[in-house]
This record gives sequence, structure tokens and C-alpha cells, in this order.
Amino acid sequence: MEENSSGAGTQKGENSFILGRSQAGNSTQNSLGGAETVSQSEASEMSYASDTKQLVELERRDSVLRGGIPMTAFNFINSIIGSGIIGIPFALKQAGFGMGIFLLIFTAVVNDYSIILLVEAGKLSNTDSYQDMIMVACGRPGFYLLTLLQFLYPLIAMISYNVIIGDTITKIIVRIGKTANLGGTVLGNRQFIIFLSTLMVTLPLSLYRNIAQLSKWAFLSIIFVFFILVTICIRTGEYVKEIPPTEDAWYVANYNIAQAVGIMAFAYMCHHNTFLIHGSLENPTHQRWSLVTHLSIGFSMTLMLILGILGYVSFTGHTQGDLLENYCHDDDLMNVSRFVFALSIMLTYPIECFVTREVIENAFFPSQDPSPTWRHLGVTIGVVILTVVISLTTDCLGIVLTFNGVLIASPLAFIIPPVCVMKLRQEPILSKTNIIPIIIAVFGTLVMVFGTVVALVDLSEGFSCSHGNEMPYCKNDQPSANGTTAFPFSTATLGTTPFG
Repeated sequence: MEENSSGAGTQKGENSFILGRSQAGNSTQNSLGGAETVSQSEASEMSYASDTKQLVELERRDSVLRGGIPMTAFNFINSIIGSGIIGIPFALKQAGFGMGIFLLIFTAVVNDYSIILLVEAGKLSNTDSYQDMIMVACGRPGFYLLTLLQFLYPLIAMISYNVIIGDTITKIIVRIGKTANLGGTVLGNRQFIIFLSTLMVTLPLSLYRNIAQLSKWAFLSIIFVFFILVTICIRTGEYVKEIPPTEDAWYVANYNIAQAVGIMAFAYMCHHNTFLIHGSLENPTHQRWSLVTHLSIGFSMTLMLILGILGYVSFTGHTQGDLLENYCHDDDLMNVSRFVFALSIMLTYPIECFVTREVIENAFFPSQDPSPTWRHLGVTIGVVILTVVISLTTDCLGIVLTFNGVLIASPLAFIIPPVCVMKLRQEPILSKTNIIPIIIAVFGTLVMVFGTVVALVDLSEGFSCSHGNEMPYCKNDQPSANGTTAFPFSTATLGTTPFG
């Protein structure tokens, strides 16, 4: 797409500099009747910073490692399938089984469309990052807000990954070393496990400079998710027989729809690294990128539907925010599944670290690209240390992740992309082409408002974390007739803390 620069009168393509982008943003704003988004002095300052960055990018463009559609899709799927997928059965419980399935599909469609809108906004503004795009569309206030959201979302996700890794691996070590009492050693200490996994896996992978280098690890992570699905399928028949459904198991819809959508938004969230992955695609035309998006969202939705339905059918009203917490600690097959999930999380962590590092670079060093080795190491290690320190202080992040979904994921995915596209398009707000963006923005706003209200109400009524507790139906050690553990049945709804 080409735009006219008001300063020089020359056409600029996708690689035009920020001054042209800023002026294009101003003209778009004025055509919509609004005030200028970026002042001339700000445009000049932005021009100098981004011109330098763009020139360096152009000089090294040929040497950048890029991937084809399959490898790019693997990275995209891996960025979607994180810790959120394990909370999908709980989202079905919150929304009601029928409504939950509908919302899971609907949220996938909305996410797919909003990702296309986000890249369209980048092309309309001739920018190649979320931050630059919103600077052109909404000026510095939008830039500062997005920078905060883009920093907080992956940071909180990385903290949750560390918590899951620490708690999951320690359970397995305790089970394996029961006779040797390994649980009483340093290997049974979750803080030590978090430190060890960071040192050996997540930090080394996070030190990569190019996200395309993670493609092979992303593919391995997807294989791990398939293994988890297989183990859940194997166990579903046994748990369905042993644990009768609760009375409200098959309600079509429940009242807590907004919170369920917040959980789903967290599970599908990938907008914060969309530009990074788009930039790693070889020959990123609209058709090729749309294909990557459709494949990635469709594949992720299919996995979430399978895992969500199987998980919910197994435990109905007993379903925990972390589905793997529903399985008994002495279930060796599911312990292997827990270990595989921890490995998958370790391989997803670096993608979130890439985004956090990119946000810091764009916010504080916009004119100094590429990053020198000392700063690359310093920023990466600093971010990783921050997530480790916070994750060492708690093993209960349920309410934090709920707010991460409704307060951060919803604006990033559902509100900012359509609003920016509408501001950048040189068309009236209420034109036909803006109908779908308006619907998506309204949907995101409702999810954010009502999801926050519900989460605050739950918090005011008393928040308790059941993470790590053995489920009551696991406490009978008598084997059943089919050789599996007999589960004493209780109709009481157990802990309902999302991701807790």
C-alpha cells in the first residue's frame, strides 16, 4: 500500500520512514474530524529515531532469518498454546457447557479477524511494530498505554509459566522419589526447580536474537500438546465412569460468561507478538499472512475444543482452573503428562520474553538498532530475573491471570486493533467497512468491563487458592474393579479459582 507524504509529495511504500507515517496519521485524523495525533515537533523527533532504525533494518534485511508458512505457523501456534489452554475446561464450566463451546469458537473467529486488522493497521501506517503503529494512529498517549499493556501481558504470562513449572516438576519429583524422600531434599523445593529450569532451558532459549530460530522448538512444543491430549483422552473414560456429573453439569449457559471470555482471550492471546512473527515470514503478502493466521487460529481452536470438552466431561462441576490439578497425584500417566506440559511451557516462555525485550527496546532505544550484545544480554537477563523473583514469592496467580485476561488481553486483542484501523482508514467511522471493527471493539469493551466487575466481586467475597491440593475423590487408595483408583464421589463444587 502506498501513501503520499505531505512534506515531500513523494509516494512511500511499506518501508517508508516514520515522518511520512506520522503525517499520514495526522491527515487521517483530520479527515475524521479529530485533533492532530502527533505534533510537528514530535513528528520530527520520531522521524530521526525511526529513520535510523529503518535504515539499519533495510541494510540487514537480506541477512534476517525468515521461515516459510509451516514454520511461521508453528511459532504462531506455540505463542497461542501456552498455559491458557489448560484453563479452557474451567471456562466451559463458568459459561455453561453449550454457551462455552459457542464462545470458544466465536472468540477464535474474533481473534482471527482482529489479527488481520492489526497487520492492516501496520500497513496503513507503514509501520512494522505494534508500538509504532499506535503512535501514528493515537499519538503518544496511545503509545504509552500500549507499551504498558504489551510489557505487562507477556511478563505476567512468563511469571505464570515459572509457577506452573515449579509446582508441576516438584510434584513429579516427590512421586518418583517417594521411597527416597526426594521431596524433603532441594529437588523437592519449587524455588530451586524454577531457578534450575531457568538456568538450563528458558534463559538460553530467550537469548536468541531472531524469533525464527525458535521454530524447531515451537514444533516440539506442539508435539508435547498432542501428547497431553492423548493422555487426557485415555483418562476421560475412567473418570467419567467414576465421577458422576454434578447437578449443573449440562446447563446451556451460566451467568459468568464475561469471565469465561476473559479466560479464552488469555488463551488465544497472540497480538502482542503478531508483528514479530509477521516479520519472520518469508514474503509476507496479505494472502500468505492470512493463511498463516487462519491455520494457526484454526488449529489452536481445534486443540482447545478437544481438550476443553474432554476435560469438562471428565470432571464437570469439579473442574479446576488448571485441569491437570484435577488428576490424582499418584496417577503416573498424568504425571508424565504434567512433565510434558512443563516442557511445553518452557519452550513457550522464550516467545513471551522476545516480546517483552522488543517492547523495552522500542520504548527506550528506538534509534539504536540492532541492539549491541551487552544490551541484548542485559535486557534479556534482567527480564528473566524479574519473572523468576516474582514467581518465587507465590504459587497462587489465579486472580492475577484472570485480570490479565480481562484487563490486558481484551484491549490488546479486541479494542486497540479495530480502533486503530478505523482511525487510519480515510473513511467515515460509520461506513460499511467499519461495521465489523466496531462490533469487535464493542465486544472487547463489554468483556473488559463485565469481566473486571465479576472478578472484583469474586475477590471481595474472599479469594482462596486451592493450587496443589489433592482432590477429595483421590484420597481413597482402594483400587476399583478395573484396576484404577476408586474415586469417592462428592457433589460439592470444589475450588473454582481460575488458573489457581
